[in-house]
Amino acid sequence: MASTETKAAGKADDLAGLEAGLDALDAVQVRRTPVREVLLKKILPPLTAVALVLVVWQALVTAKVTDEGSLPAPSAVWDSVSDMWLQGTLLEVVWTSVSRGLLGFLLALAIGTPLGLLVARVKFIRAAIGPILSGLQSLPSVAWVPPAVIWLGLNNSMMYTVILLGAVPSIANGLVSGVDQVSPLYLRAGRTLGATGLKGTWHIVMPAALPGYLAGLKQGWAFSWRSLMAAEIIASSPDLGLGLGQLLENGRNNSDMPGVFLAILLILIVGIAIDLLIFSPLERWVLRSRGLLVKN
Repeated sequence: MASTETKAAGKADDLAGLEAGLDALDAVQVRRTPVREVLLKKILPPLTAVALVLVVWQALVTAKVTDEGSLPAPSAVWDSVSDMWLQGTLLEVVWTSVSRGLLGFLLALAIGTPLGLLVARVKFIRAAIGPILSGLQSLPSVAWVPPAVIWLGLNNSMMYTVILLGAVPSIANGLVSGVDQVSPLYLRAGRTLGATGLKGTWHIVMPAALPGYLAGLKQGWAFSWRSLMAAEIIASSPDLGLGLGQLLENGRNNSDMPGVFLAILLILIVGIAIDLLIFSPLERWVLRSRGLLVKN
């Protein structure tokens, strides 16, 4: 009897130890990242890269690898920034393009999401539209600018049309890819619990397809931004206002290389800022929700 009780107690201790171990594995250590660590790991590397680019750029100018008409000095580009800031046009130019790009992306999101779900879930629609979406995604956005100008004229509607034609296929294909990777086990479990139709799509399919969908959103934004820049460069009109693409084209027309480099840098900075402020936090949230990233 004593031996049996001892064995039972030993098994209970083993189970308790196993449960404690599992709890320790499930527990995520939450700690506040020190300011010094943030500076060293997240702020210092990009600043170092920017400084290195500026040093190489200035070295090329100093060595007179080419004439200043082809490669302006960083100080000349800074002078262009200062002039636009003093004139009060810098933020206006940036906001003209950013507002168009974000609104166009939101419209593409509203169209591409249901379209992607239909293509992913309905076999007939997938067979009919799937290849077309893939073809549209590989088509350069700049190809849509001439017909859009002919159809709609030089106005914002033309800009948004070019953005939609560039971004919707990427968003829809990203969602289709995400849905294709959803485990059938999740779908069967959802049906067992009564999650069918729209309820199953909202509670089962969309959360499981989120990584692929998010990748499609990032690509959709990239296509939105590229499409907008192409439209602004080609279709210039006073009625459209001055955007970053038009700023770049004006610099080319006036042989103003500091202005050209300024426009290129502003386009690049906006793209990086949108990624850091919107998509990077979304990616971290998705990884954390799946236990793939330690919370800091």
